[in-house]
Amino acid sequence: MVRFGKRFAPPGSAPGTLSPPEIRRVQEVSVSVIEYGPDQLAEWRSADADEIAAKRAGLPVLWIDVVGLHDVELLRRLGEQFDLHPLALEDVLNTGQRPKMEPYENLIFVVMKLMHSSAGHLESEQISLFLGSGFVLTFQEIPGDVFEPVRQRIRTAQGRIRRMGPDYLTYALLDSLVDHCFPVLEDFGERLEDLGQEVVDDPDRETVGLIHAAKRDLLVLRRATWPQREVVSAFERYESPLVTKEIRIFLRDLYDHTVQVLDMVETYRDLVTGLLDIYLSSVSNRMNEVMKVLTVLASIFIPLTFLAGIYGMNFDPRASRWNMPELDWAYGYPAFWVVTVVIVLVMLLIFKKKKWI
Repeated sequence: MVRFGKRFAPPGSAPGTLSPPEIRRVQEVSVSVIEYGPDQLAEWRSADADEIAAKRAGLPVLWIDVVGLHDVELLRRLGEQFDLHPLALEDVLNTGQRPKMEPYENLIFVVMKLMHSSAGHLESEQISLFLGSGFVLTFQEIPGDVFEPVRQRIRTAQGRIRRMGPDYLTYALLDSLVDHCFPVLEDFGERLEDLGQEVVDDPDRETVGLIHAAKRDLLVLRRATWPQREVVSAFERYESPLVTKEIRIFLRDLYDHTVQVLDMVETYRDLVTGLLDIYLSSVSNRMNEVMKVLTVLASIFIPLTFLAGIYGMNFDPRASRWNMPELDWAYGYPAFWVVTVVIVLVMLLIFKKKKWI
């Protein structure tokens, strides 16, 4: 599983091999195989392509799911067994691919993105899928199986999956990937709600950092989900014996799901932009409140400063014919404070009446 912009190089990569310069590594490769028909089911695990070919029972649908991409030799042998194009195998290993659908002469190659929510951040995992005549191959980067519900449907023969061909299995797998976006989007929506409450109640510098982090995650989400609509649309329109007419109605429903995902992504995009505007407005309002308090205090002290300035001019009544009679008055000092307090109270009443405070 990789964040956008972060890729990894496999050890021991040599020129001329299938290994590209950028792949995601896991501890070990796990290969699960399911072969089924309407009344039969065979399931086993094997990391050997020749053993998989030897155990095939000739049932209508064969599904091989590979978890882990560092075993290049296994991928090469699977490519030989199922006639996979070398360029498609390189795209499997290069996990920075954009979601796409590429038709080849005897198969269809699909790349999708699986979104994960981890530690408050969104991450993407590349899922590669091959649809051929009688088989489906899927490649996952890491353990954590999003396809387990599909396996359970096959094992219990729920619905029509056991009666359908590999094209319906492909639809079911793609539907699982798209539907997995909805809980991720719900978690992201709850995160935006909490962030919005924080923006209104107590915005600070950390808040604006969280908003920008949400914008980055939303960009990751948009880059992963937007092309998937094109993939499903192209898969539905593609004329091939590998995709029957009966499956196209299911693909139209899958297309509707991708549109719903995109609608949610665009809604969250508007919300994040609105959160940034609310943050700037909240900070501006807080600054206005501070400036209002400081202005009120300064306005109160202006007349007081005027009075203190007059009585701080140090007139000597014995040396000047223009005396300040309050200097010789016994109650001059208390009278000064009475006038000062009255001025302050009158100004506060005026400010209160005008709703400035």
